[in-house]
Amino acid sequence: MPRLDVGDPRSLDFTGLARDTDAALAGSPVVIVDGLFARHVTPRTATARLDIFVDLPADLRLARKIERKCLRDGFPLDVLLRNYLNHRRAAHEQHVEPLRGVCDLVVDGDHPVDELAQRVWTAVAARTPTHTS
Repeated sequence: MPRLDVGDPRSLDFTGLARDTDAALAGSPVVIVDGLFARHVTPRTATARLDIFVDLPADLRLARKIERKCLRDGFPLDVLLRNYLNHRRAAHEQHVEPLRGVCDLVVDGDHPVDELAQRVWTAVAARTPTHTS
């Protein structure tokens, strides 16, 4: 039986993600695409783009995932930990960490949300051309 590894970019429907991103951009000037492979999403709509790498130590990533998936959503902890040790940790190193060097902005995900938002909006403002009459 083939195994679908959602920790590998080949498992994703990038055409569908691009379509969904285009639909979101049609209704909003700012769209946040979040997830392991968000950097790979290529909307067909011509738009300014700011790729942000949220840096977080592995222990905090794992603790937050346990809280979200197991404590909140009831996912079995033993399955999550086995997947992490057998696949996710290596997938992060192979597919996510290399993106740090190609993203436009790297932020420390352990900082307060308001501080992170300010850094992002400052970067957006720096990339947005100003029009004078």
